[in-house]
Amino acid sequence: MKDSLIVVSGGMDSITLLYEYADRIALAVSFDYGANHNHKEIPFARIHCERLKIKHIVIPLAFMKEYFRSSLLDGSDSVPEGHYADENMKSTVVPFRNGIMLSIACGIAESNGLKQVLIANHGGDHAIYPDCRSEFIQAMDKAMRSGTYENIGIFAPYTDISKTEIASRGKKLNLNYAETWSCYKGGEKHCGKCGTCVERKEALRDAGIEDQTEYED
Repeated sequence: MKDSLIVVSGGMDSITLLYEYADRIALAVSFDYGANHNHKEIPFARIHCERLKIKHIVIPLAFMKEYFRSSLLDGSDSVPEGHYADENMKSTVVPFRNGIMLSIACGIAESNGLKQVLIANHGGDHAIYPDCRSEFIQAMDKAMRSGTYENIGIFAPYTDISKTEIASRGKKLNLNYAETWSCYKGGEKHCGKCGTCVERKEALRDAGIEDQTEYED
């Protein structure tokens, strides 16, 4: 039964979740919040939804770029390079991004008679993104259930697993990760140096997947 909505960015994690639970997903939602890489990610989300015959909509959140502070919203030169665990990666936090997106997704889900919202946050995000941690997901799930007549909940099966484990699931699904986007700089090719690029390389390597991503380096 297709009773779910998925928040899908076009990155490795959300595309894996899209395929893994495609039989339950009635609607996919992407958010264009003015990030450097939105124009690269969202077309991949659209491609995969079309293949799976899942309705895909894009919600514009232009106000976030105007009023929020984050290197993801300030141009590619503002995005730090290095590993996700590095202190400078905190500049990539978009304040309460998942809270805003989940709230909107919850309203859309209830408006469409759906029962749950899927999101692909994972264990590797916990170090720097507060709204990806299990405590936040549990609290948001409770708030959504309390605030809807239909008891809309969150399904976040990747919360406590690594990106490598997600890639391993994608490998079993025969996903082509070259048809996803990770780089926070949003150039013509993946930069290969920012936190998401480094994490992408490590996950594909450790999952035993040939990395066919085009990198600048």
